Amino acid sequence: MEVVMPEPQIYVERTLAIIKPDIIDKEEEIEDIILRSGFHIVQKRKLQLSPEQCSNFYAEKFGKVFFPNLTAYMSSGPIVAMVLARNSAVSYWKELLGPSNSLRARITHAHSLRAFYGTDELRNGLHGSLSTSSAEKEIRFMFPEAILEPIPTGQRARDYLNLYVKPTLLAGLTALCKVKPPDPLIWLADWLIEHNPNKPKLRYRVSQ
Repeated sequence: MEVVMPEPQIYVERTLAIIKPDIIDKEEEIEDIILRSGFHIVQKRKLQLSPEQCSNFYAEKFGKVFFPNLTAYMSSGPIVAMVLARNSAVSYWKELLGPSNSLRARITHAHSLRAFYGTDELRNGLHGSLSTSSAEKEIRFMFPEAILEPIPTGQRARDYLNLYVKPTLLAGLTALCKVKPPDPLIWLADWLIEHNPNKPKLRYRVSQ
């Protein structure tokens, strides 16, 4: 009897990256390194956390000696939070970051981001999720409206485009040509939201 095995599915993993307050001026430089390292920046926002928000974000570290200094440091200025995506994103980002102690990183991982941008054990410049489960939790903290679904690739992506995107877009462009509105981009965006075949809701987040 012939057994037909399903084709393996490739799921693109996501992780949370944070550029911390003391190196916020290196944002563009670090983003360039991220992109050249094979990551996609799925979402991004600049914000400043309150000490209370920092305490909630780092709740698992509550009780540690460094906890008050950590929350003070992370709430001392703006941060940039990013959702990074690629295959094995969590482990690749952790590898790129290096050890959490920047002083140790300079000895053992001299080419890591924390070795280059960090100052000491506390001020290590960048944050990365430790596991896929913590990544999901942290992404939801920083991006409450994030939809954490696998990004389709290969044939799955082509099937989705052919089944949903192309027919809807073609119908929308046809309707656009008939109506000829004064602002075609806004009209088409409203039409696509209204005629989305996968309703309930489409959520859009503009990077802040």
